[in-house]
Parts: sequence; structure tokens; C-alpha cells
Amino acid sequence: MGISERRIRQKEEVRNNILATAWQIVREEGWQALSIRKIADAIEYSVPVVYDHFVNKECILLEFAREGFCLLGRKMAQAKGKHADPAAQLRAMADAYWNFAFKNKEYYQVMFNLGIPCAEAEACTCLPEKINFRTLVGESIGEIMTNSKRTDISVCMKSHTFWSVIHGLISIKMMRTSDMHDDLNKLVMEDAIEGFIKNLT
Repeated sequence: MGISERRIRQKEEVRNNILATAWQIVREEGWQALSIRKIADAIEYSVPVVYDHFVNKECILLEFAREGFCLLGRKMAQAKGKHADPAAQLRAMADAYWNFAFKNKEYYQVMFNLGIPCAEAEACTCLPEKINFRTLVGESIGEIMTNSKRTDISVCMKSHTFWSVIHGLISIKMMRTSDMHDDLNKLVMEDAIEGFIKNLT
């Protein structure tokens, strides 16, 4: 291995160490505890070393948001792939989305800025990994509309509606502003998705 290759490898190792340490802090203490100084102290590097890899804390948050959208996309694609019927695909993807949010709460919070002040919030909306979610859902919605010969509604609008229903209920539950029981909250989501599917036909 040459000197340049070794330097690249070492730089990548430091970057990965920064991210792993940041994630450990988040899992143990929450997003509010994360800071460049705290990361540097934990890995025993100087603050400038961390800044050499990430311009600010928001860049680290954006990296975690990207990871979260990648993981969510894989979970939804797997759920969709188990069904041929587009309506069943939507139900499965809604369920996969719900389960992802509560099994990966830290990811979900940073992906959608739930209780996390983040200057890079707008950047998250343009991540290719997030657009993949819209594609997965849009394909199933479009197939239902084609089969039912619906031309009076937009796939794009309905895809956003699908997400808004699920995300809204997750946000209510995750931010603890709902007095609904956990099981009831999910039943409301499932009922809303059933109504959504019927509205497409």
C-alpha cells in the first residue's frame, strides 16, 4: 500500500470513528447532548481534527439522516417485494415505515427534525435516499390508479398524502402529545391507509 493510499485509508478510519462515537453519544444521551467538542473529547482528538472531516455538527446530522433514509428505503423495498398486488404493497410499506420509525427512533428524529434544531433541515428534503421512498410508494399508487382508470388525481399528491398520514401519526406518538394507547395509534394508521387505498379506486 502506497503512502497516499494509506493516508486516504487513515482519513476514512478517523471519519468512521467520529460517526460511530457521535452515534454512541446520541444513543446514550440523546441528540441534545451531541456536540463537536463532546465527540472530540470522547475519541481523544482535537476539535480541529473533527472539523477537518465535518464542517459543523449539522453535517454529521445530515450524514445520519442519509443513513436513515437508506435503511428505511431497504425496509420498504423488502416489504413491497413480498406482494404483487399494489394495495397489499401499500399496506406492507406503511407497516414497514411504522415499524422502522419506532425501532430506529434516533434515525427517524434526525431524518425529519423531530425535536432537533438543525440548520441543514432543508438539505434533508433533497436527499436522493428520501426520493427513493416516494418512488416506491408512487409506483404502487400509480398501478392502482391505472387499474381503476383514475385520471382525476395526481400520483405525486397521493404519494405525499400517504406519507403525511403515517408521518403525522408517528410524530404525534413520538413527541408524546397523544393520549392514545400505542395499539390504538397503529390501528388509526391502518384504518387511514385502508381509507386511502379505497379512495384510489
